[in-house]
Amino acid sequence: MDNPDIEEMFQSLGPVSIRRMFGGKGVYHQGIICALYLFDEIMLKADAQTAPEFAAAGARQWVYQRPDKKPVAMPYWSVPEDAFDDPDEMARWARLAYEAGIRTHKPSPPKRRK
Repeated sequence: MDNPDIEEMFQSLGPVSIRRMFGGKGVYHQGIICALYLFDEIMLKADAQTAPEFAAAGARQWVYQRPDKKPVAMPYWSVPEDAFDDPDEMARWARLAYEAGIRTHKPSPPKRRK
């Protein structure tokens, strides 16, 4: 999957920007991260409010595993299968991911002057 495919998945939100991060790419809309592209897969942002919806739709939560460390469940979920064949469904999941991003967004602290 390349950037045009990612942009197409999120077209219902409007323009997205794609930035390198975590060995993958972060997908942002209006400066808010709403998804990651990792391991050849899009992972949508979720929070306490939307994670149960992702789970009920059969999505998988991304669990980060480092050697000799406990696994850490991350706030990103796979795209529910039905969304790949239905643009309206994809739009719904993209909107939920963006809304979760808004709720969990922590602005960067102001840069300190030297």
